[in-house]
Amino acid sequence: MSIALTSAAVPTSTRTDKVRVMVVDDSVVIRGMISRWIGAEPDMEVVASLRTGLDAVNQLERINPDVAVLDIEMPELDGISALPQLLAKKRDLVIIMASTLTRRNAEISLKALSLGASDYIPKPESTREATAAETFRHDLIQKIRHLGAKARRGTGHTTASPPLAPGHDRLRTAAPGTPAAPVAAAPIVRRAFGLLPPKVLLIGSSTGGPQALMTLVGEIGPVIDRFPVLITQHMPPTFTTILAEHLARASKRPAHEAIDGESIKPGQIYLAPGGRHMRIARHGIDATIALDDGPPVNFCKPAVDPMFTSAIDVWQGSIMSVILTGMGSDGMRGGKDIVAAGGSVIAQDEATSVVWGMPGAAVHAGICAAVLPLNQIAPKLVRVFSGDRA
Repeated sequence: MSIALTSAAVPTSTRTDKVRVMVVDDSVVIRGMISRWIGAEPDMEVVASLRTGLDAVNQLERINPDVAVLDIEMPELDGISALPQLLAKKRDLVIIMASTLTRRNAEISLKALSLGASDYIPKPESTREATAAETFRHDLIQKIRHLGAKARRGTGHTTASPPLAPGHDRLRTAAPGTPAAPVAAAPIVRRAFGLLPPKVLLIGSSTGGPQALMTLVGEIGPVIDRFPVLITQHMPPTFTTILAEHLARASKRPAHEAIDGESIKPGQIYLAPGGRHMRIARHGIDATIALDDGPPVNFCKPAVDPMFTSAIDVWQGSIMSVILTGMGSDGMRGGKDIVAAGGSVIAQDEATSVVWGMPGAAVHAGICAAVLPLNQIAPKLVRVFSGDRA
């Protein structure tokens, strides 16, 4: 099955409104490959192709890119050392860290997110492997497109928007290429929370998700202590191993990559391992993990929809689900199924999302009981799991 490399609706662009990309990698082969891919897109252009982080720092002001694709391992000045220097010179620069799938590079990539990088992308071990290269291309182009377009619009995500009011409300959106400003949007109906008390918390996230997850799990200790928490973050193998360790430290509770066939217990955080879907199954009276090596769903593996939908067979309507920042619409269809079964969905708001794709899709589908800034989601979850479903 071939992978579409552009979204269904790519805006027509002139040279002046293209996303400006700086490629920084010591491999001439990688630089050339990425530059060709970007050059083939109508809405982006390569404005510099550089060998070292030092070159990037020295030439940043002259080049003035919107996005930097930054390799981790480079001579003279590596990516993690160049990162803070680049952001010091251009605070709103979108930096996407690129690295091969090693434990060390996964650690560095997650550290880079905490230092201000917008996202990361794993490079294929060999560009000769067609499927890996196609996946890398698809993911990289989408990240540049969505993160770069947001940067050009000037829609930073530091100011929280108010939560959605009961009944009808209007969401603020910005027209492409214009500064963010309140404009009319289709009315969105907030649903009531499900009547059944939740027995499990399911969380889905993608771009911007690791940092959002760290914040969230650190503040929902009372929920984790009494209920199981299952998380699907779009992330490759090795990276999920490191993320699970970080989640354990942030929450001060047990967190690990889910194991096929293990029982699901309160007091535990289960993270879908990279490269496998995490579903939930019933084994006698126990809920158990069922890892699935099937094809990608919504271009993702693991994907949120399989986790959401499979949970209904075990917990029916006693499900609380949260959709955090991320590209695409993964989680929306599974969220619809959860709501139809009597459960509830909370979405992160646009202002605090790195990319408002996944949560935005859920909001526009009309399935959300609340749309909240990141710092308001944990307090709401603690109240809901304590019996307050207003």
